[in-house]
Order: sequence, then C-alpha cells, then structure tokens
Amino acid sequence: MISFQDFQKTELKVAKILSIEDIEDKDKLYKIKISLGEEERQIVAGLKQFYLKDELEGKNIVVVANLEPATIAGIESQAMLLAAKDAEGKYKVVEIDEAVEPGSKIE
Repeated sequence: MISFQDFQKTELKVAKILSIEDIEDKDKLYKIKISLGEEERQIVAGLKQFYLKDELEGKNIVVVANLEPATIAGIESQAMLLAAKDAEGKYKVVEIDEAVEPGSKIE
C-alpha cells in the first residue's frame, strides 16, 4: 500500500505515439518516439512480440511522465507506458480517446 500523498506524486499523461523503431539485436524491444504536447521524448518498451509497429503508431497512450529516465539496451527511456496483461498473457497498451490532447494530465 502507498499513501494518497505518494500516489499524487505520479504524473500520468496522455502521449501520442509518433514513430516506432526496431532496436538492433533485440527481439522484444521497440524504441518509441512520443509527443507530450509541447515536448517529445523517447521510450523503450517490450512490446515487439505483442504489436506490429503500424498497430501502435498514432495511438494515444498513457505514460508515467515523471519517472526517472532509465537506460535500456543502451537507449535512454524517458517515460514508461502503461499496459495490462490479458487472459492469454499478452500485453495490451492502455489507450486514450484521440480527442484528448497529448500532454493532458490523467486525474
């Protein structure tokens, strides 16, 4: 359990997926460029076995925007996307209606 005050520190935002690239020699990872409205970032996500690149591009997703950057496969990941595991063990990205602007806070 965490306190409500700790939860309030988490900054969830809507991000639009701008582009997706394969990462050389990595079977599970994509490098994903996202827009948070007034800024662009890159994230590294293990979605390759669950999605083709064109299935993700252009989607509005939810990210933890204030997570400390991490280096994954030699690439700095500047946020973390949210996904849920379905009954078959496959990850499904949390999507937000396209009418919501990138950068919008999840409240």
